[in-house]
Amino acid sequence: MTDSVVRPSEGIDWTLECLACGATSTAEGLPTVCICGQPWLVRYPDRRPGIKQRAEVRRRHSMWRFRDFLPLRPFEEPVTLGEGDTPLLRLRRTAARLGIPNLWLKDEGCNPTGSFKARGLSAAITRATAAGANRFTLPTAGNAGIAASAYAARAGAEVRVFAPDTTPRTILSQIDTFGGTLVLLDGHIGDCGKASRAWAAESGAFDLSTLREPYRIEGKKTLGLELALQMAWKMPDVILYPTGGGTGLIGMWKAFLELKEHGWVEGDLPRFYSVQSTGCAPIVKAFAEGADRAEIWADPWTVASGLRVPGALGDRLMLRALRETGGGAVAIDDAVLVEAAETVSREEGVDVSPEGGAALAALEVLVGRGEVDRGETAVVFNTGAGWLYRTPTELRGKR
Repeated sequence: MTDSVVRPSEGIDWTLECLACGATSTAEGLPTVCICGQPWLVRYPDRRPGIKQRAEVRRRHSMWRFRDFLPLRPFEEPVTLGEGDTPLLRLRRTAARLGIPNLWLKDEGCNPTGSFKARGLSAAITRATAAGANRFTLPTAGNAGIAASAYAARAGAEVRVFAPDTTPRTILSQIDTFGGTLVLLDGHIGDCGKASRAWAAESGAFDLSTLREPYRIEGKKTLGLELALQMAWKMPDVILYPTGGGTGLIGMWKAFLELKEHGWVEGDLPRFYSVQSTGCAPIVKAFAEGADRAEIWADPWTVASGLRVPGALGDRLMLRALRETGGGAVAIDDAVLVEAAETVSREEGVDVSPEGGAALAALEVLVGRGEVDRGETAVVFNTGAGWLYRTPTELRGKR
């Protein structure tokens, strides 16, 4: 599927639900967040994809092969660059070193814009442009800005990207390459979010911030849908996910619940583990304290720029997913996550990002603690390509 033209529709067959206050809403127009300020989740009450549709997904391509689970109307084509269909790789040498034979890595660095962000921005821009939006804004830790710029260009739209001035230079150059208007700020992504929302109010641009519209999470949901397909409709025991804004983690949790509802998979959901840096670990702290919300992390810093999110709107949903699946949260020192990324890149030939290195290092910690059994099947996510970041020498540098 390569056509990026959005065709006339036959009507929306999904609704919106807020898990925080229980409110529901139609999905007409350009929905943002619930009146209570929490994110909307998309529901498909009239869809009943069965085993016949499950067989058919193998004959389709890209993340949109799962259109029965996604916000597309009949005969509508998405704004796409061929995102999804990323490899699930067995890490045999790393598995032997860590002592966990059934170890797999989902390599999201193979997406068109170099990271998992391609999935979410493809879905968000598809729905927003179908509703008439042609100007966007968002804050970014890096990779979302690249994806937003590329998919906005694909849709013939404009985007303004607010990024910390500490964002890796390669990432910033990619944003510029795809035509995004780049605004650099002295601060973190939370500061960029405030500036982006102010620009949205001033200009009328549509805000694509994480979970401030309901469709990025639907694109990220395909991480779980695709993983289930690649594992022959069996779910792994453990998923380790590097967590910033958390849409990927929440999306996979939603995906597995929907697959179970429709009989596409059976059994317990995987145990989800959120992985963060010790320099910015609000979810790890909240999980350890038994809290249902995370406090904003003061003075966040990590070389894994995708993890430098001091306050995520989806904190409540992330913590719920971790607890309901029997998982947990782990924080990794920057020096350790960088070393893990380098080691596995050399062991396996995979271009591991700092965020992926954090997840791999966390697995070693969990195996050592006995929280992950050596006989279990574990999937680690490499959420972006390592080449987008600084060189290893620069990554080792201090703040």
